[in-house]
Amino acid sequence: MNLALLTDLYQLTMACAYWKSGTANQEAAFHLCFRSAPFNGGFTIACGLAQAIDYLRTFRFEDSDLAYLATIQGQDKQPIFNSDFLRYLAELRLDCDVDAVPEGTAVFPHEPLMRVQGPILQAQIIETTLLNFLNFQTLIATKAARICLAARGEPVVEFGLRRAQGIDGGLTASRAAYLGGCSATSDVLAGKLHGIPVVGTHAHSWVMAFDSEPEAFAAYAKALPNNSIFLVDTYDSLQGVRHAIEAGKKLRQDGFDLGGIRLDSGDLAFLSIEARKLLDEAGFHAASIIASNDLDEHIITSLKEQGAAINVWGVGTRLVTAYDQPALGGVYKLSAVRKPGSTWQHKVKLSEQSAKTTNPGILQVRRFRAGDEYIGDAIYDLLRSAPKEFTIVDPLDLTRRKHIPADAASEDQLVPVFRRGKLVYEVPPLRQSRERAQQQLALFHPGIKRFVNPHQYPAGLELGLHELKTSLILRARGEVIDP
Repeated sequence: MNLALLTDLYQLTMACAYWKSGTANQEAAFHLCFRSAPFNGGFTIACGLAQAIDYLRTFRFEDSDLAYLATIQGQDKQPIFNSDFLRYLAELRLDCDVDAVPEGTAVFPHEPLMRVQGPILQAQIIETTLLNFLNFQTLIATKAARICLAARGEPVVEFGLRRAQGIDGGLTASRAAYLGGCSATSDVLAGKLHGIPVVGTHAHSWVMAFDSEPEAFAAYAKALPNNSIFLVDTYDSLQGVRHAIEAGKKLRQDGFDLGGIRLDSGDLAFLSIEARKLLDEAGFHAASIIASNDLDEHIITSLKEQGAAINVWGVGTRLVTAYDQPALGGVYKLSAVRKPGSTWQHKVKLSEQSAKTTNPGILQVRRFRAGDEYIGDAIYDLLRSAPKEFTIVDPLDLTRRKHIPADAASEDQLVPVFRRGKLVYEVPPLRQSRERAQQQLALFHPGIKRFVNPHQYPAGLELGLHELKTSLILRARGEVIDP
């Protein structure tokens, strides 16, 4: 599906203005980042690059797009876009360089997840769509990673499709949740499109359709003996467990086994402990106890602390809607421009809020490691020589700094994705990106991954970039002249 019009109108009005002013081919650098980690957490998991790549690879305005744009009127009831500009759009093909962090990478506030460099009209016109892809999926992947951390290695199943924000919200949430660590989804289309394992058994309606719960369980076991997990809380949860056990005994006689039971209401800690006793006494030690009912990382943590005997976690609404923080707040900001034949000019946007003051330059992130642990990230400017020894400055607390030894192992986080509009990056399978997220999180201090008052990972500006940014801010305010 062509998505050229999946954008805000002001991207197109600016494009028209760049074209009319003769500045459409002025080179520019934009960076996509976010200002604070979601869920008051200590980390974020990047996601959405694969969809962004598909969008950029096929970007073009079709005849029907141009016909629609021709109907948009200005304040004088005349078309905003003239026919010459629309012909320009018809021939437009992206000619930008794009660098990005691979999906599954742990990222931190103010670090660019993506850098777009090329003709300013082109780099500008794709802003909204890139933010749409990366903002939501990064948010959901992060939420999933937090929930999986709370589950402490036990499987987490995503089944939020019925509560998701529309069709695309459901599909992209399933994909991002799997990347973030979920083991399966209930969304069958997501399974088909993305290769995610799918799971599911029956609902309360199945039980209610029969005269009794034992009859319902027996009929389901007969119909699908190799997929027998019974929802036991339609009437009485513990009695439901006993009825599931009876169905399980019949399954064993037929050469199958009881997969488990699901609890969807009530005191999940108490009920799971009692259910485990009943299952074990009946010899069903391998039967799983699956829990659902508006779970998230905080409720799962509490259930773990209560000794709940749950070993599979079904999470829906609070995951796919990012219930406690429904938006990431990512931004896409201009940081440098260059007229044809001239040198780059650093650009900075000022704000009364320090978090909204942008970082100048063509930026890269260098991640440092000591042994088996990451120790800090430095945002630095490719227009300036990288120092032999890095000092990281917290952009929100200038007194908070971290010196990195010259011999520290490191790697740059943004990798080439497009060069002059041509894809140069091999998109990894989703499962590989999921593994990357788990590997990344394993290399951070546990304090960064806690849910309450997490440790703040050292991520900030390289000292030289910090000093350049400060001088640009002061010059823009008329307070000093650069030396």
